[in-house]
Amino acid sequence: MIQAHEQGCVLLVRAQPGARRSGIQGEYRGMLKIAVSAPPEDGRANDAIVDVLRDSLSLKRSQIVLLSGQTSRDKRFLITGITTAELTARLKPHAG
Repeated sequence: MIQAHEQGCVLLVRAQPGARRSGIQGEYRGMLKIAVSAPPEDGRANDAIVDVLRDSLSLKRSQIVLLSGQTSRDKRFLITGITTAELTARLKPHAG
């Protein structure tokens, strides 16, 4: 789910666009599953995922960069300015 990166760490995410409620749903096949109510159109779901990550993990918007998966459910986000250990600790309350 979390991989080390020279600028911070990479978070593997499984997106569920068009959900009733937005939020972190737990782990799914080695990825963090995030549901968002936004539709998968014009990058709106990606923006909503960034908002969920920012709010849930106490991050700044500038710390979250989508590396790959712009049009896929499987995404890779670069989280800067944080270690893998710190990110793991912040995710612990959401792993369920």
